[in-house]
Amino acid sequence: MTGPAGLAGRTAIVTGASRGIGLGAAEALAAAGANVVLTSRSTKSAEAAAESVNAAASPGAGTAVGFGAHAVDEEAARACVDFTLGRFGSIDVLVNNAGTNPAYGPLVDVDHARFAKTFDVNVWAPLLWTGLAVRAWMGEHGGSVVNTASIGGMSAEPNLGVYNATKAALIHLTKQQAIELSPKVRVNAVAPGVVRTRLAEALWREHEDTFNASLPLGRIGEPRDIGDAIAFLASASASWITGETLVIDGGALLGVAVSPESERRREASAGV
Repeated sequence: MTGPAGLAGRTAIVTGASRGIGLGAAEALAAAGANVVLTSRSTKSAEAAAESVNAAASPGAGTAVGFGAHAVDEEAARACVDFTLGRFGSIDVLVNNAGTNPAYGPLVDVDHARFAKTFDVNVWAPLLWTGLAVRAWMGEHGGSVVNTASIGGMSAEPNLGVYNATKAALIHLTKQQAIELSPKVRVNAVAPGVVRTRLAEALWREHEDTFNASLPLGRIGEPRDIGDAIAFLASASASWITGETLVIDGGALLGVAVSPESERRREASAGV
């Protein structure tokens, strides 16, 4: 697979990369030639994910390594940045992907502990890692930051109020940091719809066929769908893009898909 231009020989850090969208991003970045440091709370999980990326790599792909670092642990994050510079000599790309959603349910039932954890992981961690990467390398040499937001940050829906609020905040912070860090550092975000990940499992597992039929593009998203978009935004192919949030949702925000059969029923009822 030919990857986006401008990633060969570059180095990326991807937080929350042991599975799901983070792993898909690491695969896409490595396929495009970047060396990738994958982080996870568990060193074992991070290293296993890196091994899977290397095992699937084609000629010309970058090298993947794992590093254990909880996204909100400043000491671990700083150690990861130092490790990356020592191992590869640069930090050209940062993908702030680590996320959590322990606060499922109505807003009136959310306790402070779950509220704080969701904001710490989904909002504070991207600020923490971006600040460290900028001060250690990107501020002087340039780079690209990509944040994993969500289409939930663009709408309201039952039971996901805290999670969606964190993603709305992250979309705004993407714009804010794009202004503050320009012109050296580009900052963009992706806003996935429902993707086949453990975090989103409750939204699709019991009714995948019905869910697929509701989407204009007819299928649930796969981690690599998002990973490829992240690799594009991180690359020189997107060198004149900053402060943007790219929606990748199979058309979900457009509304429920209209099948030929449902359209025929509509026309019949309308006397067309």
